Amino acid sequence: MKISDILIMGLKSLSRRKARTILTVLGVVIGSLSIIIMRSIGYGMENNFETQVMQQGGLTTITVSTYGDIFDDDGNWVDSKQQKLDNKLVEQIKQIEHVRAVSPVIQMDAMLMSGRYQGWVYITAMDMDSFDDFEFPGLIMGEYPTPQDSSTIIFGFNTPYDFWDTASRGRGRNTKEIDLQKDKLILKFQGYPTNDKKKEFSLPLKNIAKMEQTNGEFDYNTYMDMEYFKKIYLKYCNTLSLENRKKAIKVLDQYQQIKLNVDNIDNVVGVQDEIKALGFQSYSQMQYLQPLQQASQTLQMVLGALGAVAMVVSAISIANTMVMSIYERTKEIGIMKVLGCVIKDIRKLFLFEAALIGLLGGVIGIALGYISSWLINKFGQPLFGALMSGNWMYDMENTSFSIIPIHLPILALCISVSVGLLSGYFPARRATKISAIEAMKTEG
Repeated sequence: MKISDILIMGLKSLSRRKARTILTVLGVVIGSLSIIIMRSIGYGMENNFETQVMQQGGLTTITVSTYGDIFDDDGNWVDSKQQKLDNKLVEQIKQIEHVRAVSPVIQMDAMLMSGRYQGWVYITAMDMDSFDDFEFPGLIMGEYPTPQDSSTIIFGFNTPYDFWDTASRGRGRNTKEIDLQKDKLILKFQGYPTNDKKKEFSLPLKNIAKMEQTNGEFDYNTYMDMEYFKKIYLKYCNTLSLENRKKAIKVLDQYQQIKLNVDNIDNVVGVQDEIKALGFQSYSQMQYLQPLQQASQTLQMVLGALGAVAMVVSAISIANTMVMSIYERTKEIGIMKVLGCVIKDIRKLFLFEAALIGLLGGVIGIALGYISSWLINKFGQPLFGALMSGNWMYDMENTSFSIIPIHLPILALCISVSVGLLSGYFPARRATKISAIEAMKTEG
């Protein structure tokens, strides 16, 4: 029997029993649709967890702070301890395996003046060579500092903050929105009074850059190259009295943070253990992502199991359909054997019918899966917003609750066809064992 004969006979057989075929295909559709939707929701949640954590900093970034938090084995906060962060520790961390980049961090409030208007920023000074390693965002204005000119000050998307009219103090604050490209800005440090014999430190800002929006920590900080910051800060210190100068300069002796970047996300926890062995506490976004990933994986398993149950039900439906088909076509099978049709071809015929049911159900299920995913993302905000209230989804309007990776529909189709073949195997085997003589005696 030719392959074309098997295809034609199989299609005619399924078309003769339209109602049963449609119901059986519908069972496979529900099974494959369940797998796609359940898994896509799991993928969506995992992606959202990772996205929200990424917004707070890179997953390969580890931070050692002046005050290190101590957690128990269950991840609960226990205490915090003060840590001395200096160049010695920076060099020790550089020696740890898998550490790609290290930068000390000095953080300080500073005042900005534009005419009679005053604002403020939170300066974060880091080594400019490490900006790329720490995945600094793109710029919507200006350029990052270079070895040739390190004087650039980089504002986060939401900085500088509102400027208020110093002349209106006590009568309400009149605010002004500053245009970084047109308005002149002057930077001043605060904390100590200027020596009466010295001129107050002020720095006109000439090289200004502004970051793209990230919805994370970059948006609220202002960055400078470490060496340039030290250079201008020492100029500020020289305007102070001797006593205050000594106090102010101590800021440069110890860092508020040390940031390091690890070469691979899988090595983050190991590097943190190495830092802990040095006697220092650190934190990374992986500490928060790992529990979320585990919860997401558990959820995906549960949702996947529900989809699998639906597919098992569809497998039973296919098997029942094929068994009923064999009983109804017993005489037809006998005629095929009498005419010399080999057993292998009879088996192929029934396996083809079962596989075709699985294929049709899988294709329709995939199409409905994409439609359902679109509907979930468009209209699912109220439901998921209630479920995730107070959790990680900050921007609910732009969140994808259902994500279908390219491999998921392929997997669903393979499962549908495989279920069809497996469900049809034993009925097909039964068909090949029917006696030709007994089959010819059957009324049909």
